[in-house]
Amino acid sequence: MARVLVTEKIAQSGLDLLAKAGHEVSVREGLSPEELLGAVVGAQALIIRSSTQVTAEVLDAGTSLEVVGRAGVGLDNVDVGAATERGVMVVNAPTSNIISVAEQAMALLLAQARNIPQAHASLVAGRWERSKWEGVELHGKVLGVVGLGRAGSLVAQRAHAFGMELIGFDPFVSPERAKAMGVRLVGIEELVAEADFVSIHTPKTPETIGLFGRDLLAKAKRGIRIINTARGGIVDEEALAEAIRDGIVAGAGLDVFAKEPCTDSPLFALPQVVVSPHLGASTEEAQDKAGVTIAEQVLLALAGDFVPYAVNVAATDVSDVVRPFMALAEQLGRFFGCLHDGLPDGLEIECQGELAAVNTGILTLSALKGVFSGSTEEPVSYVNAPQLAEQRGLEVREISTATSRDYKSLITLRSKSHSVAGTLSSAGHRSEPRIVMVDDHVVEVAPSPHMLVVRNDDRPGMIGIVGTALGLADISISSMAVGPSPRAATAMMVISTIESTPDAVVDQLRGDEGILDIHRVSL
Repeated sequence: MARVLVTEKIAQSGLDLLAKAGHEVSVREGLSPEELLGAVVGAQALIIRSSTQVTAEVLDAGTSLEVVGRAGVGLDNVDVGAATERGVMVVNAPTSNIISVAEQAMALLLAQARNIPQAHASLVAGRWERSKWEGVELHGKVLGVVGLGRAGSLVAQRAHAFGMELIGFDPFVSPERAKAMGVRLVGIEELVAEADFVSIHTPKTPETIGLFGRDLLAKAKRGIRIINTARGGIVDEEALAEAIRDGIVAGAGLDVFAKEPCTDSPLFALPQVVVSPHLGASTEEAQDKAGVTIAEQVLLALAGDFVPYAVNVAATDVSDVVRPFMALAEQLGRFFGCLHDGLPDGLEIECQGELAAVNTGILTLSALKGVFSGSTEEPVSYVNAPQLAEQRGLEVREISTATSRDYKSLITLRSKSHSVAGTLSSAGHRSEPRIVMVDDHVVEVAPSPHMLVVRNDDRPGMIGIVGTALGLADISISSMAVGPSPRAATAMMVISTIESTPDAVVDQLRGDEGILDIHRVSL
C-alpha cells in the first residue's frame, strides 16, 4: 500500500480507483508552498492539476516519491528535469480533454457564424433584432485548421460533417497524412488568404507567439473569422481588434488569452467577438476522464507496470555507455527539426564507435523527442514519440557502425536535405556535449538555447556581414564555429547568441548576397 497525496480537486471516480486498489489517499487541497514541503514527506505518489508547483525543492522533500501525476496536459508547473534526475516518474492525461476542446472550437465556430451570444443578449434585453444578427452558413465555406494534432484533426473531422472545405497548416504533418484527414496542406499565408474561418490548434512556441499578428492579418481574406482554443498569445489581441475595426476580420471566437485571468481586453468592446474564460477542458466528461486517467497512470507506476502516458520514462535498462548520450541525442533532434522548419523528409540515426556495441534504442527515442518537441501541445515522451512519427508520416531508420574515425562515439542524424552530428567531449571529470558537424560542414560548438545556422558562399567578408547585422540589432554573440564544405565552395557558421534573433534580422540576412541558407535554432 502506498500513500497518494492529492493537492487539487480531481474527479471522485479517480480517487475511488486509488482507494479501491488499497492505497491511502490523502486529499490536501489549498496547501501553501511551505505546507506542501511537509505534506509530501512519506508520499509515494503526488497528484496535482495546474496550481501546485512541483519544484526541485518539493522533490527533494519527497524522498519516497515514485510518481508525480498531472491531471491534465501541460507540465509547466512540474520540474520534469529534476524529477528525472531523482528517478521520479512524471505522468499526465494528454487525451482527457481533447474531445471537449474540439467541441468548444466547434461551439465558438457556430456561435461566431450565427451571432448566437449577441442575439441572446439583445433578446433578453427586450430587443427583437432579426435582421441585425443575420449570420452565415458553414456549409461550403473554407475552414483553415492551424495545427493538425489531436484536437485539430477532431475539428477537421467535425467540420467535414458540416460540408466545409478543409485546408490546413502544420509543418510537422506529411501531405499523405493530411490527405487521409481530408485536408489540403498549404502555407500559413495561403491559408489566411483562402479561408473563411480559421481554427487554431498549434502549440505555443517561440515561433507561434504572435503568429496571428498585424503582418499575417493584413494578408487575410476579407471577412475571415478566427477561432482560438489553443493557447493565448498565438493571436495578437491588439492586432486582431484593429483588423476587426478595419473590416478585414469579420469576427472572432476566443477561449484563451495572452494573460489569464483576463477581464479587460480591446476585443471585449467589439460586438463581432465571442469570448469564453478558457472553458475548453471544462466539461464534466473531461474532468472525469482526467481524474480517472491520472489515477490509472499512477496505479500502473506504483505497480511497476508499463505506463503509457509517462513523460520521462525511467530508462533503468539503459547501459552506462548510452545513458550520458540521451540528452545529447534529444538536443540533436531539436537542432535537426529546426534545420527543416517542419517535418523532415525522413530520419536516419547512426550511432558510431563505442555506442554501436550496445543497445541504442533509447537514443532514437531521445532524438524523436527532440524533433517533435515544438510540434504538439502535449509533452513529447519516450512513449509517444514513435507514435507521433508514425502519425505524421516520418520514416525512421537506425544504423550502427562500429568504427568512428575521429571520435570514440558519434551520433549523426540525417535526412535527404540536412544532417547534424554530435559527441561528448571530456572536460576534466565531466563530459560536455558538442555539435561537430552540420550539413557535412565540420564545426565544433556547444549546444546553447539560442543559435543561428548560416550557410554562405566561402569568401571574405561573410562573417562580417552576419556579425554586423546581429550587432546592429543588439544581439550578442557568445560563441561561433565556422567550417568549410568538403565538396563545395560554401562555408557554415554556427553561432550561439545570448537571446533569440528577431524575425526581421533573420529575414534581412536571408536576403543578403552570399547568404545561401539560414535557420534559427532553439534548444
